[in-house]
Amino acid sequence: MSFFSFGQSAEIDIVLNDAETRKKVEHKTEDGKKDKYFLFYDGETVSGKVNVTLKHPGKRLEHQGIKIEFIGQIELYYDRGNHHEFVSLVKDLARPGELTQSQTFDFEFTHVEKPYESYTGQNVKLRYFLRATISRRLNDITKEMDIVVHTLSTYPELNSSIKMEVGIEDCLHIEFEYNKSKYHLKDVIVGKIYFLLVRIKIKHMEIDIIKRETTGTGPSVYHENDTIAKYEIMDGAPVRGESIPIRLFLAGYELTPTMRDINKKFSVRYYLNLVLIDEEERRYFKQQEITLWRKGDIVRKSMSHQAAIASQRFEGSANPENKVPAQAKEEDD
Repeated sequence: MSFFSFGQSAEIDIVLNDAETRKKVEHKTEDGKKDKYFLFYDGETVSGKVNVTLKHPGKRLEHQGIKIEFIGQIELYYDRGNHHEFVSLVKDLARPGELTQSQTFDFEFTHVEKPYESYTGQNVKLRYFLRATISRRLNDITKEMDIVVHTLSTYPELNSSIKMEVGIEDCLHIEFEYNKSKYHLKDVIVGKIYFLLVRIKIKHMEIDIIKRETTGTGPSVYHENDTIAKYEIMDGAPVRGESIPIRLFLAGYELTPTMRDINKKFSVRYYLNLVLIDEEERRYFKQQEITLWRKGDIVRKSMSHQAAIASQRFEGSANPENKVPAQAKEEDD
Protein backbone atom coordinates (compact mmCIF):
# COMPACT_ATOMS: atom_id res chain seq x y z
CA MET A 1 0.00 0.00 0.00
CA SER A 2 1.28 3.44 -0.88
CA PHE A 3 1.48 6.09 1.86
CA PHE A 4 0.93 8.81 -0.74
CA SER A 5 -2.11 7.42 -2.57
CA PHE A 6 -3.74 5.58 0.34
CA GLY A 7 -4.12 2.31 -1.54
CA GLN A 8 -3.83 1.09 -5.06
CA SER A 9 -5.80 3.00 -7.67
CA ALA A 10 -6.36 -0.02 -9.96
CA GLU A 11 -7.02 -3.75 -9.74
CA ILE A 12 -5.56 -6.40 -12.04
CA ASP A 13 -7.26 -9.64 -13.01
CA ILE A 14 -5.73 -12.41 -15.15
CA VAL A 15 -8.18 -14.59 -17.11
CA LEU A 16 -7.12 -17.54 -19.29
CA ASN A 17 -8.74 -17.86 -22.71
CA ASP A 18 -9.68 -21.50 -22.10
CA ALA A 19 -10.60 -21.11 -18.43
CA GLU A 20 -14.05 -22.68 -18.95
CA THR A 21 -12.73 -25.85 -20.58
CA ARG A 22 -9.25 -26.34 -19.09
CA LYS A 23 -8.93 -29.05 -16.45
CA LYS A 24 -8.18 -28.14 -12.85
CA VAL A 25 -6.24 -30.33 -10.43
CA GLU A 26 -5.60 -30.25 -6.71
CA HIS A 27 -2.12 -29.24 -5.62
CA LYS A 28 -0.66 -28.97 -2.15
CA THR A 29 0.26 -25.48 -1.00
CA GLU A 30 3.14 -24.56 1.28
CA ASP A 31 0.94 -24.65 4.39
CA GLY A 32 -0.18 -28.21 3.61
CA LYS A 33 -3.62 -27.31 2.31
CA LYS A 34 -4.90 -28.24 -1.14
CA ASP A 35 -6.17 -25.81 -3.76
CA LYS A 36 -7.29 -26.31 -7.34
CA TYR A 37 -5.24 -24.86 -10.20
CA PHE A 38 -5.41 -24.92 -13.99
CA LEU A 39 -3.39 -27.82 -15.41
CA PHE A 40 -0.84 -27.39 -18.22
CA TYR A 41 1.70 -29.61 -19.98
CA ASP A 42 5.06 -28.92 -21.59
CA GLY A 43 4.77 -27.22 -24.99
CA GLU A 44 1.25 -25.89 -24.46
CA THR A 45 0.41 -22.26 -25.24
CA VAL A 46 -0.62 -20.03 -22.33
CA SER A 47 -2.92 -17.21 -23.44
CA GLY A 48 -5.55 -14.95 -21.96
CA LYS A 49 -6.46 -11.43 -20.94
CA VAL A 50 -5.25 -8.95 -18.36
CA ASN A 51 -8.11 -6.80 -17.11
CA VAL A 52 -7.10 -3.50 -15.52
CA THR A 53 -9.98 -1.94 -13.58
CA LEU A 54 -9.64 1.64 -12.35
CA LYS A 55 -11.02 2.10 -8.85
CA HIS A 56 -11.78 5.77 -9.51
CA PRO A 57 -13.31 6.12 -13.00
CA GLY A 58 -12.43 9.41 -14.63
CA LYS A 59 -9.22 9.75 -12.66
CA ARG A 60 -6.04 9.23 -14.65
CA LEU A 61 -3.62 6.45 -13.81
CA GLU A 62 -0.06 7.29 -14.82
CA HIS A 63 2.27 4.33 -15.33
CA GLN A 64 5.74 3.42 -16.59
CA GLY A 65 4.46 0.48 -18.64
CA ILE A 66 2.26 -2.61 -18.28
CA LYS A 67 3.66 -6.13 -18.76
CA ILE A 68 2.90 -9.78 -18.11
CA GLU A 69 5.46 -12.48 -17.32
CA PHE A 70 5.38 -16.28 -17.39
CA ILE A 71 7.79 -17.59 -14.77
CA GLY A 72 8.98 -21.01 -13.66
CA GLN A 73 11.03 -20.88 -10.48
CA ILE A 74 12.49 -22.98 -7.68
CA GLU A 75 12.45 -21.69 -4.14
CA LEU A 76 14.55 -23.36 -1.45
CA TYR A 77 12.96 -22.66 1.94
CA TYR A 78 16.32 -22.23 3.69
CA ASP A 79 17.34 -19.65 1.05
CA ARG A 80 14.11 -17.70 0.60
CA GLY A 81 15.83 -14.56 -0.63
CA ASN A 82 16.94 -16.27 -3.83
CA HIS A 83 14.41 -17.47 -6.40
CA HIS A 84 16.01 -19.62 -9.09
CA GLU A 85 14.17 -18.96 -12.35
CA PHE A 86 14.45 -21.59 -15.09
CA VAL A 87 11.72 -20.08 -17.32
CA SER A 88 11.25 -16.31 -17.67
CA LEU A 89 9.17 -14.85 -20.51
CA VAL A 90 7.92 -11.26 -20.76
CA LYS A 91 5.26 -9.58 -22.93
CA ASP A 92 4.88 -5.79 -22.91
CA LEU A 93 1.19 -4.88 -22.94
CA ALA A 94 1.40 -1.07 -22.89
CA ARG A 95 4.09 1.58 -23.22
CA PRO A 96 4.56 4.21 -20.49
CA GLY A 97 1.60 6.58 -20.46
CA GLU A 98 -1.69 6.90 -18.67
CA LEU A 99 -5.00 5.09 -18.39
CA THR A 100 -8.20 7.13 -18.29
CA GLN A 101 -10.54 4.15 -18.18
CA SER A 102 -10.51 0.44 -17.41
CA GLN A 103 -8.85 -1.58 -20.16
CA THR A 104 -8.27 -5.18 -21.26
CA PHE A 105 -5.00 -6.44 -22.77
CA ASP A 106 -4.57 -9.73 -24.67
CA PHE A 107 -1.47 -11.89 -24.19
CA GLU A 108 -0.11 -15.15 -25.57
CA PHE A 109 2.97 -17.19 -24.69
CA THR A 110 3.27 -19.68 -27.55
CA HIS A 111 4.30 -23.33 -26.99
CA VAL A 112 5.90 -22.59 -23.64
CA GLU A 113 8.67 -24.84 -22.40
CA LYS A 114 7.68 -26.28 -18.99
CA PRO A 115 10.36 -28.89 -18.39
CA TYR A 116 9.63 -29.85 -14.76
CA GLU A 117 6.63 -30.96 -12.73
CA SER A 118 5.12 -28.55 -10.19
CA TYR A 119 6.17 -29.61 -6.70
CA THR A 120 5.67 -28.48 -3.10
CA GLY A 121 7.85 -30.32 -0.60
CA GLN A 122 9.36 -30.10 2.85
CA ASN A 123 12.25 -27.82 1.87
CA VAL A 124 11.60 -26.78 -1.71
CA LYS A 125 8.88 -25.49 -4.01
CA LEU A 126 8.81 -25.52 -7.82
CA ARG A 127 6.06 -23.32 -9.20
CA TYR A 128 4.86 -21.76 -12.45
CA PHE A 129 2.90 -18.53 -12.47
CA LEU A 130 1.74 -15.55 -14.49
CA ARG A 131 2.53 -12.11 -13.10
CA ALA A 132 0.96 -8.92 -14.45
CA THR A 133 2.59 -5.62 -13.43
CA ILE A 134 1.62 -1.99 -13.79
CA SER A 135 4.94 -0.18 -13.26
CA ARG A 136 4.69 3.06 -11.30
CA ARG A 137 7.23 5.46 -9.86
CA LEU A 138 6.39 4.79 -6.21
CA ASN A 139 4.64 1.43 -6.03
CA ASP A 140 4.02 -1.17 -8.70
CA ILE A 141 0.61 -2.83 -8.92
CA THR A 142 0.99 -6.60 -9.43
CA LYS A 143 -1.16 -9.71 -9.64
CA GLU A 144 0.06 -13.31 -9.74
CA MET A 145 -1.77 -16.42 -10.90
CA ASP A 146 -0.32 -19.87 -10.25
CA ILE A 147 -0.77 -22.83 -12.60
CA VAL A 148 0.19 -26.48 -12.18
CA VAL A 149 2.33 -28.43 -14.66
CA HIS A 150 2.37 -32.23 -14.97
CA THR A 151 5.10 -34.04 -16.88
CA LEU A 152 3.84 -37.06 -18.82
CA SER A 153 5.86 -40.10 -19.83
CA THR A 154 5.39 -43.14 -22.01
CA TYR A 155 5.90 -46.71 -20.87
CA PRO A 156 9.60 -47.35 -20.20
CA GLU A 157 11.19 -49.83 -22.60
CA LEU A 158 13.42 -51.35 -19.93
CA ASN A 159 11.53 -52.30 -16.79
CA SER A 160 13.27 -55.21 -15.12
CA SER A 161 11.97 -56.92 -12.02
CA ILE A 162 13.61 -56.45 -8.62
CA LYS A 163 15.06 -59.50 -6.87
CA MET A 164 16.82 -59.16 -3.53
CA GLU A 165 17.87 -61.24 -0.56
CA VAL A 166 17.76 -60.44 3.13
CA GLY A 167 19.96 -62.57 5.34
CA ILE A 168 21.32 -62.91 8.84
CA GLU A 169 23.84 -65.71 8.95
CA ASP A 170 22.35 -69.00 10.25
CA CYS A 171 19.22 -67.13 11.44
CA LEU A 172 17.25 -65.74 8.55
CA HIS A 173 17.23 -65.99 4.77
CA ILE A 174 14.50 -64.25 2.77
CA GLU A 175 14.17 -63.63 -0.95
CA PHE A 176 11.76 -61.00 -2.22
CA GLU A 177 10.78 -60.14 -5.75
CA TYR A 178 8.81 -57.22 -7.24
CA ASN A 179 7.40 -57.50 -10.74
CA LYS A 180 9.14 -54.35 -12.02
CA SER A 181 11.28 -51.40 -10.97
CA LYS A 182 9.32 -48.55 -12.63
CA TYR A 183 5.68 -47.83 -11.80
CA HIS A 184 3.20 -45.22 -12.98
CA LEU A 185 1.39 -43.26 -10.27
CA LYS A 186 -1.76 -45.41 -10.45
CA ASP A 187 0.03 -48.72 -10.84
CA VAL A 188 -0.03 -51.83 -8.64
CA ILE A 189 3.14 -53.20 -7.04
CA VAL A 190 2.97 -56.98 -7.31
CA GLY A 191 5.52 -59.21 -5.63
CA LYS A 192 6.32 -62.24 -3.52
CA ILE A 193 8.38 -62.96 -0.43
CA TYR A 194 9.98 -66.38 0.08
CA PHE A 195 11.16 -67.61 3.50
CA LEU A 196 14.12 -69.93 2.92
CA LEU A 197 15.42 -70.02 6.51
CA VAL A 198 13.63 -68.79 9.64
CA ARG A 199 15.34 -69.30 13.01
CA ILE A 200 14.28 -66.06 14.65
CA LYS A 201 10.73 -65.37 15.73
CA ILE A 202 9.34 -62.72 13.41
CA LYS A 203 6.08 -61.23 14.64
CA HIS A 204 5.45 -58.51 12.07
CA MET A 205 6.43 -57.63 8.52
CA GLU A 206 5.51 -54.61 6.38
CA ILE A 207 6.48 -52.73 3.24
CA ASP A 208 6.79 -48.94 3.45
CA ILE A 209 6.90 -46.48 0.56
CA ILE A 210 9.41 -43.79 1.50
CA LYS A 211 9.80 -40.47 -0.28
CA ARG A 212 13.26 -38.91 0.06
CA GLU A 213 13.60 -35.23 -0.81
CA THR A 214 17.16 -33.99 -1.25
CA THR A 215 17.97 -30.28 -1.51
CA GLY A 216 21.22 -28.35 -1.77
CA THR A 217 24.68 -29.41 -2.83
CA GLY A 218 28.03 -30.18 -1.23
CA PRO A 219 28.23 -29.66 2.53
CA SER A 220 24.78 -28.03 2.70
CA VAL A 221 22.69 -31.03 1.59
CA TYR A 222 19.37 -31.63 3.33
CA HIS A 223 17.55 -34.98 3.30
CA GLU A 224 13.90 -35.31 4.27
CA ASN A 225 12.39 -38.79 4.52
CA ASP A 226 8.62 -39.14 4.54
CA THR A 227 6.79 -42.45 4.92
CA ILE A 228 3.99 -42.24 2.36
CA ALA A 229 2.44 -45.68 2.90
CA LYS A 230 2.63 -48.70 5.20
CA TYR A 231 1.47 -52.08 3.90
CA GLU A 232 1.26 -54.96 6.37
CA ILE A 233 2.45 -58.19 4.78
CA MET A 234 1.93 -60.49 7.74
CA ASP A 235 1.22 -60.49 11.45
CA GLY A 236 2.59 -63.65 13.00
CA ALA A 237 5.47 -66.06 12.57
CA PRO A 238 6.31 -67.38 9.09
CA VAL A 239 7.65 -70.89 8.50
CA ARG A 240 10.37 -72.15 6.21
CA GLY A 241 9.24 -72.59 2.63
CA GLU A 242 6.33 -70.16 3.02
CA SER A 243 5.58 -67.70 0.21
CA ILE A 244 3.62 -64.49 0.81
CA PRO A 245 2.14 -62.48 -2.08
CA ILE A 246 2.29 -58.66 -2.17
CA ARG A 247 -0.25 -56.45 -3.91
CA LEU A 248 0.08 -52.73 -3.20
CA PHE A 249 -2.14 -50.23 -5.05
CA LEU A 250 -0.44 -46.84 -5.53
CA ALA A 251 -3.51 -44.86 -6.61
CA GLY A 252 -4.60 -44.10 -3.06
CA TYR A 253 -1.41 -42.31 -2.04
CA GLU A 254 -0.03 -38.81 -2.62
CA LEU A 255 2.84 -39.51 -4.99
CA THR A 256 4.75 -37.48 -7.56
CA PRO A 257 6.95 -38.71 -10.40
CA THR A 258 10.56 -39.42 -9.47
CA MET A 259 12.51 -36.16 -9.92
CA ARG A 260 16.28 -36.44 -10.34
CA ASP A 261 18.60 -33.44 -9.98
CA ILE A 262 15.98 -30.88 -11.02
CA ASN A 263 17.86 -27.82 -12.30
CA LYS A 264 20.74 -28.97 -10.03
CA LYS A 265 18.68 -27.85 -7.03
CA PHE A 266 16.73 -30.85 -5.67
CA SER A 267 15.70 -34.47 -6.16
CA VAL A 268 12.70 -36.56 -5.12
CA ARG A 269 13.21 -40.32 -4.98
CA TYR A 270 11.04 -43.21 -3.82
CA TYR A 271 12.01 -46.42 -2.05
CA LEU A 272 10.34 -49.66 -1.08
CA ASN A 273 11.42 -50.45 2.47
CA LEU A 274 10.92 -54.01 3.74
CA VAL A 275 10.65 -54.03 7.55
CA LEU A 276 10.78 -57.12 9.77
CA ILE A 277 10.22 -56.98 13.55
CA ASP A 278 11.02 -59.90 15.84
CA GLU A 279 9.55 -60.72 19.23
CA GLU A 280 12.32 -58.79 20.97
CA GLU A 281 11.34 -55.67 18.99
CA ARG A 282 14.49 -55.74 16.87
CA ARG A 283 13.93 -54.29 13.43
CA TYR A 284 15.49 -55.48 10.17
CA PHE A 285 15.40 -53.35 7.01
CA LYS A 286 16.02 -53.79 3.30
CA GLN A 287 15.54 -50.81 0.98
CA GLN A 288 15.22 -50.66 -2.78
CA GLU A 289 14.72 -47.60 -5.00
CA ILE A 290 11.85 -47.59 -7.50
CA THR A 291 11.08 -45.10 -10.27
CA LEU A 292 7.64 -43.45 -10.45
CA TRP A 293 6.30 -41.79 -13.59
CA ARG A 294 3.07 -40.11 -14.71
CA LYS A 295 1.22 -42.00 -17.40
CA GLY A 296 0.08 -40.25 -20.57
CA ASP A 297 -2.96 -41.19 -22.63
CA ILE A 298 -2.45 -44.08 -25.05
CA VAL A 299 -4.40 -42.28 -27.78
CA ARG A 300 -2.18 -39.77 -29.58
CA LYS A 301 -3.35 -36.86 -31.67
CA SER A 302 -1.28 -35.76 -34.65
CA MET A 303 1.70 -33.82 -33.40
CA SER A 304 2.28 -30.25 -34.40
CA HIS A 305 5.77 -29.22 -35.42
CA GLN A 306 6.31 -27.32 -32.17
CA ALA A 307 5.12 -30.23 -30.01
CA ALA A 308 7.43 -32.56 -31.93
CA ILE A 309 10.36 -30.29 -31.11
CA ALA A 310 9.26 -30.17 -27.48
CA SER A 311 9.21 -33.96 -27.24
CA GLN A 312 12.53 -34.39 -29.04
CA ARG A 313 14.18 -32.04 -26.56
CA PHE A 314 13.91 -34.72 -23.88
CA GLU A 315 15.15 -37.70 -25.88
CA GLY A 316 18.32 -39.01 -24.35
CA SER A 317 17.75 -37.09 -21.11
CA ALA A 318 18.57 -38.45 -17.67
CA ASN A 319 15.05 -39.81 -17.23
CA PRO A 320 14.56 -43.42 -18.32
CA GLU A 321 11.13 -42.65 -19.73
CA ASN A 322 10.28 -40.69 -22.87
CA LYS A 323 8.28 -37.49 -22.52
CA VAL A 324 4.88 -37.36 -24.16
CA PRO A 325 4.07 -34.43 -26.50
CA ALA A 326 1.72 -31.72 -25.32
CA GLN A 327 -1.29 -33.05 -27.23
CA ALA A 328 -1.30 -36.30 -25.27
CA LYS A 329 -3.57 -36.15 -22.25
CA GLU A 330 -3.14 -37.56 -18.81
CA GLU A 331 -4.93 -40.79 -18.00
CA ASP A 332 -7.74 -40.35 -15.47
CA ASP A 333 -8.12 -43.99 -14.48
